[in-house]
Amino acid sequence: MTLHLYNTFLRAKEPFAPIDPSNVRMYVCGPTVYDLAHIGNARPVIIFDVLYRLLRLIYGEGHVTYVRNITDVDDKINAAAREKNVPIAEITAATTAAYHADMAAIGALPPDHEPRATETIPEMVAMIETLIQKGHAYAADGHVLFAVQSFEDYGKLSRRDQDELIAGARVEVAPYKKYPGDFVLWKPSDADTPGWDSPWGRGRPGWHIECSAMSKKHLGVTFDIHGGGRDLIFPHHENEVAQSVCANAAPFARYWVHNGFLTVEGEKMSKSLGNFRTVRQELEKAPGEAIRLAMLKTHYRQPLDWSDDSLKEAREAVGKWYRAYREVTGGAKYEGEASVPPAFAAALCDDLNTPEARTLLDAYAGEVFTAKTPAAKEVALKHLLGAANLLGLLTQGPDDWFHSEKGALEPAEIERLIAARIAARKGKDFAEADRIRDELAAAGVILEDRPGGVTEWRRA
Repeated sequence: MTLHLYNTFLRAKEPFAPIDPSNVRMYVCGPTVYDLAHIGNARPVIIFDVLYRLLRLIYGEGHVTYVRNITDVDDKINAAAREKNVPIAEITAATTAAYHADMAAIGALPPDHEPRATETIPEMVAMIETLIQKGHAYAADGHVLFAVQSFEDYGKLSRRDQDELIAGARVEVAPYKKYPGDFVLWKPSDADTPGWDSPWGRGRPGWHIECSAMSKKHLGVTFDIHGGGRDLIFPHHENEVAQSVCANAAPFARYWVHNGFLTVEGEKMSKSLGNFRTVRQELEKAPGEAIRLAMLKTHYRQPLDWSDDSLKEAREAVGKWYRAYREVTGGAKYEGEASVPPAFAAALCDDLNTPEARTLLDAYAGEVFTAKTPAAKEVALKHLLGAANLLGLLTQGPDDWFHSEKGALEPAEIERLIAARIAARKGKDFAEADRIRDELAAAGVILEDRPGGVTEWRRA
């Protein structure tokens, strides 16, 4: 089983060969914790969660190290704290907790390490000192800046020369810069802003140095995969490469993997357009597994347009797969061992071809429905669950899925009405039985009568 990934650095798909198969290492840029996560934040989390699961399948669960950071020192955080008139630590603690809850709700496994910028300040200071010693950075007016022109390979990741990068970016004009493209490694902090003592005075790190220091601390100077959204290629990832290679005198990440942009109903998501969607808001509309599938319907490198219709369609698809699941277990969680079909693994090994993987899931569910014997149905279910679990789907029992979906009636009340309907049918009061069915249908509950007098239900 050979994994192929599209490497942004090469602009080509190539076979993945880890530095050390016994410890495959991946770093993904995490959130800046100043507000609730939006669905654009969720896309890379889901994409790289699937890649993490796939790597663990190929190399073994104990042989993959996944690092995703928390940026908890940033000017956006400072602004949010001032606006709400609360301590900065209160903002970061509450937002980080909300982020963890939301990512768990959409089925993302926690990373192996989740370093925080505020816990890695000494490593950042040490890296900046090294860059100064090597002539790649300079101190000026309480700031420390990376000297872009000292690194001849600057721009190779984004495929632009330095003048193009300056012209195409919002470059801060400052009198202390030797060159307009030089970027901040350290900046001064006033009394009301978080700061740490350093050789250049009390201050705080720039954004880019944070990820270089955190990845080095947990993965070493050279590691296998660096992931994130396309919007991070420049300047963030370009700057990470420059400062890491210059400080460590070694290659940085060997494979660069980037997911495409996300729009909402055909437009760029923004609060001013009124189409800003948080993960928490979408969880009010549909379960996390539906959100997850809606994210995976499009190949990760392509743009994804988010809509209520796409979320509804994904919810219906997951519901269909859970109905196939219930065909075998009667609603309970399957306790046997699932298996990943080779064709499904091959689809994901082809640069995470999730659209093809989704088509295969439909086929596996169909095999459950059409199998002629209980043994054949169970084999088909093993394939369905093995494949779905690799995408982080069908991770609960069917009854858990159908009973947890939001609706006007609580599960206990639905069960009471079903029992009353069964009693009415036994008493041959079919008018009452039909009335109860209609009442449940009006509340969005669909009944399915099974042999042996068993009635199962699901939300519409």
